[in-house]
Amino acid sequence: MTARPRPRYTDPMPRERGVLGRLSFLDRYLTVWIFAAMAAGVALGFVAPGFTRLVDRMSVGTTSIPIAIGLILMMYPPLAKVRYEELGRVFRNRRVLALSLVQNWVIGPVLMFGLAVVFLRDQPEYMLGLILIGLARCIAMVIVWNDLARGDTEYCAGLVAFNSIFQVLFFSVYAYFFATLLPAWLGLEGARVNITIGEIARSVLVYLGIPFAAGYLTRRVLVRARGREWYEQRFVPRIGPITLVSLLFTIVVMFSLKGEAIVQLPLDVLRIAAPLLLYFVIMFAVSFVLSKRVGASYEQSATLSFTAASNNFELAIAVAIASFGIHSGAAFAAVIGPLVEVPALIGLVNVALWARRRYFATPATPLTAD
Repeated sequence: MTARPRPRYTDPMPRERGVLGRLSFLDRYLTVWIFAAMAAGVALGFVAPGFTRLVDRMSVGTTSIPIAIGLILMMYPPLAKVRYEELGRVFRNRRVLALSLVQNWVIGPVLMFGLAVVFLRDQPEYMLGLILIGLARCIAMVIVWNDLARGDTEYCAGLVAFNSIFQVLFFSVYAYFFATLLPAWLGLEGARVNITIGEIARSVLVYLGIPFAAGYLTRRVLVRARGREWYEQRFVPRIGPITLVSLLFTIVVMFSLKGEAIVQLPLDVLRIAAPLLLYFVIMFAVSFVLSKRVGASYEQSATLSFTAASNNFELAIAVAIASFGIHSGAAFAAVIGPLVEVPALIGLVNVALWARRRYFATPATPLTAD
């Protein structure tokens, strides 16, 4: 008896095969450039302490001017891609907002607090640094990860705006509860985090408000002047490389600030990195599963997952420095955040693209407003 041939499976969603060969030289070796930038930053901070002092002097309050410039330029091209006229559907969708709220402001902070206590309870300053990272929900680089993973840009922009508002209103309350009250209740050493809502609002305005405004005005003016087709097919590809160049610049500058400490305290780096890596993987996996279970499309699931798994390391570093000083253990732990987040999220971008092919072969019906 001749076995019947199995029907060939056809994935209706575009695969990534062949894409690598069509990417630019910079895009094709993105992971290599990121690791090279990390190494260059660490080496620069270790062998050229004068450069670190120069960067420290180029600050206004807790805002580093070079890092701010890098982050603003990095976020501008993805935000210029956003179809702002479609953002209303994000805020009308209560299920997506509720799921994002639970992922970002319940699961994320609790998970990071638990990991920090388990791994670093004997190092209270490092523990506090990790707790602050868990509280600082991402409003910056998530746009880059979402863009690389082919997520929904409009949903990403909407959720970033939602997190920004929530962050301004409640970060101080969360920081006081998780860094001061909860450790004391558990018999652990906590600390009072001295940062005001105004300082948080200023950080959000600098790192999100400026590129948001620039992206919105660029799209509004140029689409009206040249048309949507020209804007999306000609202009957007031209400004795309700015994101990756700015990302590499930002990584070099940030890692140079703690290059000497990273080299001198390798075991401490590993102790801090372990719970961070677990956090990124667990948050991404839990968020992806929850999103798919409620019927989200791949684009929505990817956006929700990267929004939940990413963190606003710039805010965490600013809060740690403002509250405990630049040479504190909390600030050191906060700087380790991007050291782990960058390669981890790059890896999760590839996981997301694999999940699209494996579990979203038949496109799901996107979540609609209730």
